[in-house]
Amino acid sequence: MPLLDEYEYFQNVNPALQWAIFIVGILIIAVGVVSVGVSLWLMYKYIKFNRTTNSANINGRDAARKLLDQNGLQHIAVSTWGSFIFGNSYSHYFNKVRLRRLTQKKKSITALAMAAEKTALAVLDQEDDPDMRTRVRLTPLMYFGPIAFLPLIIIGALIDYILFSFTGVATIIAALVGLSLYAISFVLAIKVLKTEVKAQRRALQMLVDENMVTAEETAMMQELFHIYNIQYVNDIVMACLEMIMRVLNFVADQQDAKAFTRDN
Repeated sequence: MPLLDEYEYFQNVNPALQWAIFIVGILIIAVGVVSVGVSLWLMYKYIKFNRTTNSANINGRDAARKLLDQNGLQHIAVSTWGSFIFGNSYSHYFNKVRLRRLTQKKKSITALAMAAEKTALAVLDQEDDPDMRTRVRLTPLMYFGPIAFLPLIIIGALIDYILFSFTGVATIIAALVGLSLYAISFVLAIKVLKTEVKAQRRALQMLVDENMVTAEETAMMQELFHIYNIQYVNDIVMACLEMIMRVLNFVADQQDAKAFTRDN
């Protein structure tokens, strides 16, 4: 049974595809709502633990520096990431652990957790951990995939217009390449999550070994990391649904184009 025939765009799209687009659209909305809830939950815990002084009485910058030095990583710098938009991070290429200005000076549970987790990524990198090695090598591709789709479609359409008189061949090829890159970035996002979880475990172990946390603080950090992971999984699911929607819209465009060609 047709679902979206009242809209001109869908009049030439078969009913099964209409239903698929509708269902995926509903799922995207649902996941978006969950994402907002998880983000608020994370913000609450992040702020709460950022107002709780850690028992080691050490700020994020000093904690990162201490853990790096204890693991023979004196060459890794600790720098301030002066933005709320860009989070705490570790850069293999710049040999830096970057901490937000909002937390790196705080002697809080949050600051200690974030500093230790990013330091743990540097330690995994030094140890040539296979998952971390894959992440370092392929991270640029992970970010390139989602943003490359639309430019590739535009390039394909221009080639069609200039060389092939709108046969659609170049556009189809460009779309398939874009979708392939999108799929690769989705797979790599799962790999990133795996290294994040590994780094979180390593961070907690380093803090315990250095007697920098109590059992209660460890539980708080585990809770914070757990919410971060839920948010990341939610983002992966959203990316997957968006990729599916792009595929469905692409197929719908092809059906509409064929119908237009047939009618003319």
